[in-house]
Formats: sequence, C-alpha cells, structure tokens
Amino acid sequence: MSFKNKCIIVTGGANGIGKKIVERFLEEEAIVYVIDQVETLDNKAVHFFSGDLAQKETLENFVKSLDKPIDVLVNNAALSKKGLLSDCSYEDFEYVQKVNVIAPYYLTSLLKKNNLLAPNASIINMTSTRAFQSQADTESYSASKGGIAALTHSLAISLSGIARVNSIAPGWIDVSDNPIHSNQDKLQHPVGRVGSPDDIAQMVLFLASEKSSFITGENVTIDGGMSKLMIYNEDNNWHYNV
Repeated sequence: MSFKNKCIIVTGGANGIGKKIVERFLEEEAIVYVIDQVETLDNKAVHFFSGDLAQKETLENFVKSLDKPIDVLVNNAALSKKGLLSDCSYEDFEYVQKVNVIAPYYLTSLLKKNNLLAPNASIINMTSTRAFQSQADTESYSASKGGIAALTHSLAISLSGIARVNSIAPGWIDVSDNPIHSNQDKLQHPVGRVGSPDDIAQMVLFLASEKSSFITGENVTIDGGMSKLMIYNEDNNWHYNV
C-alpha cells in the first residue's frame, strides 16, 4: 500500500482518530492536508488549514488553497450536541448536521467541480455504530451518522468511474493518551478489548489503497464485535436497573 507522494485530505485531523490517520499517512510518505477548527497544528509535516467546517466559505477557501489533485479524502471531522434530554436547540442540531454531513458532501462536490479528484480517488467517510444503535440523548450525533452512512452509498453511485466511496463505523474507540479499562469494559467486546485510533487508521489505509479497488458504497463496522453481542438481564451477572 504505497502512498508516497499521494495527496491526502483529512478533516478533523488535529486530534483523536483523525490525528492517528494523519500520522499513518505521513509514515507512508504521503502529502497530507488537514483542515480543522484549531488555530494551529504542532505537526509541521502537514499542510494545515484552520477553519470551521460548518461554514460554506471555509470549505471553498480550503479548496482554493489546494494545488494538486487529491488521491484520498477522509471525511473524519464530527461533533455532537446531544439531544432531547439536553434540550439540543434547532441551531445546535443544525450545526452538527453541517459539520458531520453537509461538509463531507460539499467538500466532495467542490473537489469534483474543480477537477481536483485524482483518477481512481478514494473517499472515506466516518460514520459510527450510532447510525444503527443509540443511547439516550444522542439525537444530533446519531442522526448525522445515519445521514453520512446514506450519503456514502449515494456518492458511490454518483461518482462511479471517478472515485470509490466507502465509510467506516467505529464503535468504542478510546482516544485518550493513557487508556484504563475495567475487565467489564473489555468483556463487552468479543475481541476482549476496547478499540484504539489505530484500529480505524489501518482500515482507512486499506480502503484508500488499490487493495480495496473492488469495494465501493460499503460501510465497515469496527467495534470489536460489541454491536453483535446480545445481552439479556442476568447474563453474566448483568442486571438492568431503572
């Protein structure tokens, strides 16, 4: 999977999963562009653009700053403003959709219109297992992740012959520097551990490479099997209390 001198965009690449994706592409000697809301980025190896992805002008100005066709676009940036139980406002809900769904669509559109998608480009959207299951008070985030999942297969058809479009649905990914998990945390996952950002980054590199050239319009769930584990009251001494 050689990415030497390939041009990569990672939105939300300053922290968490996005930061690890950036690091992995840099290790492969790729040219990496990051757009994030932070003002500065410590990593001088990347081409950094600061701005709010919810703003149309930010995305337009970012694309104007590009000087090479893009081989890989990773739409990673996302946020949550919770939901009904937190009294998520109209404006809050709208803002989450702008960052999590509209920005990936519009950025992709701008790259296409400006002939900035390299031949056989790969677009990778970050959805979530929250697109398919929820906790209470997650409406703004869960709705957006359902939206990006549907956007993925729609773009895959519209960009047929131009780019492959796939998505990744992370489960519990611990982005802290020193993760500490209880035995119960680990046992919630059939693989026996909580996920790390590198679990997602490795799949990004695969989907970005020619090794996945026959894959498009697909969503890959990476959650250690957590969403497949059925739990009944009193299983393994687990009790549901209300």
